[in-house]
This record gives sequence, C-alpha cells and structure tokens, in this order.
Amino acid sequence: MKTYRQLFAGIALGAACAVFITLQVLYSSEAENPSVDPQPLYWVAPMDSEYRRDGPGKSPMGMDLVPVYADPATNDAPGTIRISPDIVNNLGVRTATAEVSDWESEIRTVGYVRYDEDRLRHIHPRVSGWVETLHVKAEGDPVTAGQALYELYSPELVNAQEELLLATKRQNASLIQAARDRLNALQISNEFINALERSGEVAQTVTFRARQGGVVDNLAIREGFYVQPGTTMLSIGTLDEVWVAAEVFERQAAAVQVGMAVTMTSDFIPGRNWEGSVDYIYPTLDPQTRTVRVRLKFANADQLLKPNMFAQVVIHTTQGERVLNVPREAVIRTATQDRVVLALGDGRFKSVSVHIGRVGVSSIEILSGLEPGDRIVASAQFLLDSESSKSSDFQRLDHSVDSGHSSDADHD
Repeated sequence: MKTYRQLFAGIALGAACAVFITLQVLYSSEAENPSVDPQPLYWVAPMDSEYRRDGPGKSPMGMDLVPVYADPATNDAPGTIRISPDIVNNLGVRTATAEVSDWESEIRTVGYVRYDEDRLRHIHPRVSGWVETLHVKAEGDPVTAGQALYELYSPELVNAQEELLLATKRQNASLIQAARDRLNALQISNEFINALERSGEVAQTVTFRARQGGVVDNLAIREGFYVQPGTTMLSIGTLDEVWVAAEVFERQAAAVQVGMAVTMTSDFIPGRNWEGSVDYIYPTLDPQTRTVRVRLKFANADQLLKPNMFAQVVIHTTQGERVLNVPREAVIRTATQDRVVLALGDGRFKSVSVHIGRVGVSSIEILSGLEPGDRIVASAQFLLDSESSKSSDFQRLDHSVDSGHSSDADHD
C-alpha cells in the first residue's frame, strides 16, 4: 500500500509541475506576442456619436455601427483615437496635406451696370423760359455732339441779344465785350453770337445743342414746359465705358485694392466675359448689410452693357503671397473655435485647434496650429472630430511623440 501511495503522489506532483510549466510558457508567449486585434470599447453610429451600443448593429438611419477602441498604453496624446483600416475605407476618409503655396483668392459678388458718372452730363437752363421745341422725344434716344436738343424762348435771352446789338451800334468795344461775355455765361455759343452780329436781328428762340454724344437719360421736360435755373431738363450719358456698382462683405473688404482685375458675366449674353478693374473703394460701410461698396470699370465699345443690368462679378485678389493653407472643406468651423483632424498614421486621428486667416474659394489660410506637411482629414472628419474632442486638449500636437504623419487613407 505504501508503494501505491508513493506512486500516486509522484504522478500528482509531476502533473502539477507540467501545468505550471505550461502556464509559464503560455504567459511568456502572450507577453512576447500581444494580440494585434484589440477589442472595441463600444460601437457608435456614424452620423450620431451619442448613439452607442455594446456590440455591432445598425444605427437608426440603417448604417453599420462603427467600433471605437481604447487608447493603447503608449505615448498617444489625449484625444487620439484609433480606427481599423477597413472602417476608414468604409467611412470614405480622404486626407490632404497642409502646404505652403501662392495664395490665390477670388471674391464673387453681384453688381449693377451704371453710367460712367465722370462723363454723365446734366442739362440745366441758366435762364427762365419756355421750351418751344423739343428735338429729343424719349429716354434712350442716341445723340451726337452738336445735335440740337431743345429750343427755348426766354425774355432774358432776348434782352441780352438786344444789349449786344445796341453796343455794336454805338461801336463801344467795352460794352460789346461785356454783352458777349453775358451771352457766353448764359450758354450761348460763339457761332450764335457771330450770326447775331452779322444779321442784326434778335432771335426769339435759341437752340441749345449737345456738348457730348451719348444717350438721353432722365428726360424731365416736354414742349411747352416752363423751366428756370435749377431745373434738371435731361441728362446725357455715354456707354463707351460703364461702371458696375458691387458690394463685398466686411471680412473681404481688406483684400480688395484699386486696380485689381475683375471678370464679369451677365445673363443678357451667356458665355460672354468682360474684363475690367476695381476703380474705387467707397470709404463707408453699410451698417445694415455690413458690406462695402466698390466701383468697377469696364470698356463697352460695342455698347452691349446697359445701365441697370444685373451682372455676376469675380474680383481676382491674388497677391502672390506664399502662405500655409489647407482645403476649405477640411476645416471644422464653429462659433468659438476652428479645428482640423490630423491623420497620424496607423489608423490614428486627433482633433487640433487652428487659427485661420483669409478664406478663399477652395482653401483657407492657416496662421497657427499646423506645420507644412501635416496630413489632415478632408472628408468624413466630423465623426472623427466628435470622438476626439471628448478627451482632446486641443493643443498643438507634439510631433516628437508621434513620428509618423502618413495615413492609411487615400490622399486626394
């Protein structure tokens, strides 16, 4: 019996040693070869980070839930999240590079065609009288320089002519010159005065002619009207060159300078482009619309542009300055903070705060928060940002900790 008990004791001791050795080997193997597939903490809806589940499934919108993993025990900064490559592909994550390049920007706005007011002439009488004959009948009528506009009967003009004839009869040079000067002051031409001196007969009506060519605008008189100094009878504007009145937002005003190139299109003639320039920037801001008016100038030799036409305007504000910029869609803008999602490589992402400058059509200037060469997420960044923001410190990422910047996502 004693021999059997010793035998059983030896067998039990050997089995215990074998189990101990086996556990030691397994523990060492796990320590040397940790699992490469960590278990997710929870599963979240792609479009709603507040919708969480303990396992895979569908979101209320019918989309597959996305797993969220815990930060590994490494030097990852706060807010760094990890996503498996297949999930990155399913989300359609695209990345871009923060790069230094020439800043190119355009300001798109609308405007209205106007007369060139530098060449817009208003017609006012300098005497009181009655319009006997009106040679232009409607607004928009074309006129040429020297063309008759209207004939006016005025007692003052009759008296001024009689004074000149009386001075001429007396052969008084000083009175003759004074009478001629008075007629010139009343906008009577030298040709009319010379004809008066030759004929010696007073004209009851005087014909007034256009001093420049153009089109009639603001016609405010008809035949038989009584007019007096200060009455705006009509205006004559030219269409060889036109102005366009446009407005830019307050935040864009600093980028506009006189002389910048401008491109304009109009629905009146689809496909036609007009090239012009910024002629003047008004010094005041509209308090209601928070916009600044700018005046643009365009050549209009074929006179296709008409006053009050609606036009689409593009102001080219390219200044040739090299700045750090990122795609416009990559920046998450909020009322209190602007952020981007950094792609750190190996499925790691982190939201960081940035300070932006000018906003262009397709890019945004970065003043601080990024460095040239940083990889950022340009699409599907809102889900990544919502997860990272919960624990991110929003400080500039220390690249000495994370040496890699490349992402498994495709670069666009």
